[in-house]
Amino acid sequence: MIRVRDLKVAFGEKVIMEGLNLDVMRGEILGFVGGSGQGKSVLTRTILGLVQKARGTIEVFGEDVDTLGPQQRRVLERRFGVMFQQGALFSALTVKQNIQVPMREYLKLPPDLLDELALVKLDLVGLPLDAADKVPSELSGGMIKRAALARALALDPEIVFLDEPTSGLDPIGAAEFDDLILTLKQTLGLTVFMVTHDLDSLYHACDRIAALADKKVIAVGPLATMLASDHPWLKAYFGGERAMARLPAGERGSDT
Repeated sequence: MIRVRDLKVAFGEKVIMEGLNLDVMRGEILGFVGGSGQGKSVLTRTILGLVQKARGTIEVFGEDVDTLGPQQRRVLERRFGVMFQQGALFSALTVKQNIQVPMREYLKLPPDLLDELALVKLDLVGLPLDAADKVPSELSGGMIKRAALARALALDPEIVFLDEPTSGLDPIGAAEFDDLILTLKQTLGLTVFMVTHDLDSLYHACDRIAALADKKVIAVGPLATMLASDHPWLKAYFGGERAMARLPAGERGSDT
C-alpha cells in the first residue's frame, strides 16, 4: 500500500531522516515507534505531502506521488484518513460538523444525507448519537479521540494514519481504543499506519512494528523481531522492566 525508498527529510541544516526505507502492507496495522524527536510524525506528514522531502521516492497504491497531477493527487487524498494527535477537532464546530468537513470538501451531497452519514460514522466509532450536536469542549478525552477517528473515516478511506491515538487516555480507555481499531480493521478492511509510543498498543493491536532510530528504520517485523534486535535503543525500549512486564511469561526469556 505504501512504499518508501531512500527518503531524506531535512529542515534547513537539520537532517531528520536519511536513507529511510519502509513498506506498509495491505490490511495490516503497522505500529511506528521511535524516540521523542526522532521524526515519527514527520514521516507521516511527508507521506501525506504536508512536508517536503529532499530525496527519495514515495509510492502509494503503486503510484509515485511525485508524478501525480493536482487532480490525481486529490483523488489519492480521498483514499486517506488522518487522525492527528490530540484530535485536532475544530473547536467552533459540533462533532457532526467536524465529521462533515471532509465530506463537504470532496462530496456534493444534500444536507440531510450529510447528517445521516455523519451519524453512521458516529455509531461506527462507538459514540452515542447525542454527541453529534456537542462541541469538542463538552467531550471527554476519549470521546474526542473517537470523534476525530469518525472524521478520519468520513470518506471511507483505505488507509488510516493515526498519530499517537491513545496518548492522554487512561489504561482502560486506551485498551478500548485499541480494540476499536482492531474491529474496524477487520470489518472495513482498513490498512492502519499508527505512530505510537504505547507499549500496550504495540503488543496487542499491531501486526508488525517498524522502529525509527539513527534517522532510518532500523528494524521492522513482529514483536519477536524487536525483542531479538541488538540495537541499543530497541533493547532499552522493548527489553526494559516496564516493557517486559507486559509480555506473556513464555515470551520473556529465561532471565526475567
